[in-house]
Amino acid sequence: MAGELTRLTPRDRFLLNLLDQHKTFTTDQLVDLTFGSAGRARNRLNTLLERDILDRFRHYQRPGSQAWRWTLGPVGAAIVAASNGDTLPRPSAVRDATARLALSPTLTHLITTNGFFVALSAYARTDPATRLARWWNEAACREAVGMVVRPDGHGVWIDGGHAVPFWLETDLGTETLSRVVGKLTGYAALPPSRAYPVLFWLPTAAREANLHAQLARTGVPDAVTVATAAADHAAGAGGPVGPVWRMPGQPGRVALADLTASGGAVWDG
Repeated sequence: MAGELTRLTPRDRFLLNLLDQHKTFTTDQLVDLTFGSAGRARNRLNTLLERDILDRFRHYQRPGSQAWRWTLGPVGAAIVAASNGDTLPRPSAVRDATARLALSPTLTHLITTNGFFVALSAYARTDPATRLARWWNEAACREAVGMVVRPDGHGVWIDGGHAVPFWLETDLGTETLSRVVGKLTGYAALPPSRAYPVLFWLPTAAREANLHAQLARTGVPDAVTVATAAADHAAGAGGPVGPVWRMPGQPGRVALADLTASGGAVWDG
């Protein structure tokens, strides 16, 4: 492992830290995060794969091939553990964790959630006035708010010096709308310092319209700011950064940078 440390580039270390925190990314997501070129990404990722720094998996599908999902390999996991002062994991334990992840029923949800933050990071690479200042996974969110509510992620988007902290709820259309709306009760119980806007990232515009109909029937709890966007609509409108966010009871859509919390919560830096 010591020899590998001298061969790692700053980008390699960045990738290892991201995979440690967020478990897995597709090839395209890694291209958007750090490479910018599919060719360069494939070359470097395959090199890291050969050295057991990274691992990958995918499932058979028809037609075509599923994109590779990349994870830490045994050497990469050991490098991260050593950097954190943790016990080095056994290679077999790392391989077993990858196998469990590949078979996890929540894998699609995880990749979709990561994809949301990747889109923000990719946009920030093109606009120096913007940046994703914070990106928490589900576990980090749980440490911050306990079991009051279970966000899928938390981020802070910076645009021109304006900070927009938010909680993310990734929806795949598999839960009832009443259950989705019911999550807002937990957000209403958060302290004012954590009363960030709750973003629902939905798969389709139809699902989004149905959610707003449900919100119109049940109402939104006081001091909770809700905004929704549909991935299929956002794809042609600048992604999650653009003017794709719809707020209950309000006309039109706004950009991510224009969202504010009704309770006055601010980013704590």
